[in-house]
Amino acid sequence: MKNLVGIDQKKAAALADKLNVLLADYQMFYQNLRGLHWNIKGKEFFELHVKFEEYYDEAVVKVDEIAERILTLEGEPLHTFSDYIAKSEIKEAKGITNGTEGVETIVQNFSVLILKEREILSLAADAEDEGTVSLMSDYISETEKTLWMLNSYLK
Repeated sequence: MKNLVGIDQKKAAALADKLNVLLADYQMFYQNLRGLHWNIKGKEFFELHVKFEEYYDEAVVKVDEIAERILTLEGEPLHTFSDYIAKSEIKEAKGITNGTEGVETIVQNFSVLILKEREILSLAADAEDEGTVSLMSDYISETEKTLWMLNSYLK
């Protein structure tokens, strides 16, 4: 059986489940970025304060896009912090004020996200779900470039 957008219902449900995990990870990532934006200190404050804001602005857009994709696949997006904490591989980053440590945390978070995006991309391709393939391809391209830039910053 196919769903409204022509994707096998079982494959769509499996994709929605994986997208919900990614949604949880992006919500935790967003919260980590907010905390770093607010609490970073030191000589890199001005540069990192702005950069973390840029990243959390991008993350909140992705949260909405992922939730809407889940709905398009006829799933239900997670929407409680208890669900996010339970499902997310990304953990809360507390008490970080050092710029280098903050950037390292963001690199670790992005590394988790890109692995999940690649997994979802593969499942979406198998399900012939071009909408999810396109979304994940865009995210992967952005994340690859961001990881390269952040790793260059850390050297």
